[in-house]
Amino acid sequence: MRPPRLVVGAALTAALALVVPPGLAGSRAPTVPEPIPAGAFQQLQSTANQQRSTVSIGALDAAHGSAAALSEETSIIEPGQTGAAGPARRPATERSASAGSIRKPAKYTLKGFATFYDNGTTAMRLPRGTVVVICGDGGCIDRVVNDYGPQKKSRVVDLYRPDFFKVCGCPWFAGTTTVTVYVY
Repeated sequence: MRPPRLVVGAALTAALALVVPPGLAGSRAPTVPEPIPAGAFQQLQSTANQQRSTVSIGALDAAHGSAAALSEETSIIEPGQTGAAGPARRPATERSASAGSIRKPAKYTLKGFATFYDNGTTAMRLPRGTVVVICGDGGCIDRVVNDYGPQKKSRVVDLYRPDFFKVCGCPWFAGTTTVTVYVY
């Protein structure tokens, strides 16, 4: 046996569905656009309209007179003088004698495994906001730690998936790689 409230609710829903046609509930007929009355506009006096100056416009060139039909013989000449040809060669720059890094030395380094994590760079042993350089077989990247993790002691860092494969230099099915994390 059903409870009386459930039966009454179903009966009210059915009655409302019969009384209110589905397409007309809450809709109204579109309004006809009305013209804006002329009294809504005011005449505007501008000082630019009071000054009258004579402007002469020259004749049209061949491009304007062609009615958009250009042929191979049509010449279009821009008014004015042509500019200089430009620099003949690139300017020389000074180069330093040694090609070393200008980065300050790292505070310390961590070595261990890394895996990918789709929400950024995480390191359990480092606070958020720490600047790190993560190096692996595929190369190095600079990142800022933005979350806590990983939860396993063997891993030192979790990386955003594209960063992981950039540092890893390994195939798409790899899950972990050995990295060195330089902490700044």
